[in-house]
Amino acid sequence: MGNTRITDFLIYRWRYWIGYITVAVLFVALLLFTGLYVPGGLGEKEVETVVKTAEIKMADPASLAVTNLPYSLLQKASFELLGVTNFSIKLPSLIFALVTGIGLVLLLRRWFRPNIAVLATIIMITTGQFLFVAQYGTPSITYIAWSVWLLLSAAMITSDVTRKIYWKFLFVIVAAASLYTPLSLYLLLAIVSAAILHPHLRYVIKKQPLLQSAVFGVLWLVLIAPLIYGLAINPQLRIDLLGIPQVWPPDLLANFKQLFSQYLNFLSPSSGALMAPILGLGSVALIGLGIWQLYKTRYTARSYTINAWTLLLVPVLLISPGYTSITFVPFLLLLASGLDYLLRYWYRMFPRNPYARIVGMIPLVILVGGLVVTGVARYVYGYHYDPQTAQTFSRDLTLFNHQVRGEYATTILVTDKEKPFYDAVAKYTTNKFYLLARTDTVRVLTAPPPMDGGFAATRDAHLQVQNRTVTNIVTTSHSSDADRFYIYK
Repeated sequence: MGNTRITDFLIYRWRYWIGYITVAVLFVALLLFTGLYVPGGLGEKEVETVVKTAEIKMADPASLAVTNLPYSLLQKASFELLGVTNFSIKLPSLIFALVTGIGLVLLLRRWFRPNIAVLATIIMITTGQFLFVAQYGTPSITYIAWSVWLLLSAAMITSDVTRKIYWKFLFVIVAAASLYTPLSLYLLLAIVSAAILHPHLRYVIKKQPLLQSAVFGVLWLVLIAPLIYGLAINPQLRIDLLGIPQVWPPDLLANFKQLFSQYLNFLSPSSGALMAPILGLGSVALIGLGIWQLYKTRYTARSYTINAWTLLLVPVLLISPGYTSITFVPFLLLLASGLDYLLRYWYRMFPRNPYARIVGMIPLVILVGGLVVTGVARYVYGYHYDPQTAQTFSRDLTLFNHQVRGEYATTILVTDKEKPFYDAVAKYTTNKFYLLARTDTVRVLTAPPPMDGGFAATRDAHLQVQNRTVTNIVTTSHSSDADRFYIYK
């Protein structure tokens, strides 16, 4: 027993697999929990996304001239199979989040040591920002997904691993799909800039077979053909993809204050659709260490890419501060770099003292555990109980599908503003591909029907109903504006 070393224990040899399994279980559990329960409703932008998706018609090429087309097509497929429900609206984001989580682990393993990859992934997937966009039924998650897989495939192409052709194929697919998402062009420009400026990357590019590059170039053009067509018929699409705001010139001072509130205002946190600051103080401190480490290793290809990407994103954020999701991956890489610097510095102080190395793990466990617990707790309690945040998410669709349609009426009276959304609900109710098809057909009206049957009215629409008897009021659990539907004879 005296000669037994720590490396002889089974748990030590399998420590990374145990870590990855823990991350996977935690990740899937968080996705299911956020997708089904927190915040449990739909935000205004989610409603707008549903309307946008419902307007896409595969037989009409002009309807495809929209931003985030890959996401919209996936969401349309979700509606075709499941109808319009809270879960089907959020399902594309959950799928993208799952794929993104896999990419995060692979990317961090490629650029950092395995222990750093595990710890950094755990910290970032439990932040409120990631949990929010992971369940938010809008294309916000795609900003993170494309960034992760572009960087991962580019890193694998420039490495010495075998089967590079598969990674090249993946890079072309992701690069083409990402161009449909606003601001993704800037990451591609950063990757191209790094490839031009860094000697090793230039060498790798020169060694690429010409025929293979030509084939991939043709494939890339085929994949972006709908985008080229959309840019030709819809000039506004060009402005949207570049992230240029509708109001010009922008108020730079107000935008700077908004950015400060979103990232650094820890003394006066704010509530709303997105809680701010989006990262905890501990994560920001690690990111600060990462910036210092990035400066010290500025000669690496990784530093070239991050620096070029940051230089391109800073002016974009100043004119469009709402694109917070695009900063997730750069912050993740900086956080991992800061965590790596912290561990290396401690181990350099005690290169041969095993007790000091073990004791050094205690504050690290406290740090990581604290960031994880506070991140999840802040998200759950904030989006479930904070009045200013919880009330920005509507549970009307769930109430309509499970109570109004199930017990009272399939005719719904709505306002002109609400009509496009309920038209989308009605459109997919009778869809022949709908796996959970119902026998009731939803009828959407903007004027009260004749006195020959019962109907339901939304909270805003019921004000125009006169001389009809209310038989029931469907409510939600909110403390104010809880009356959501009025049932009439």
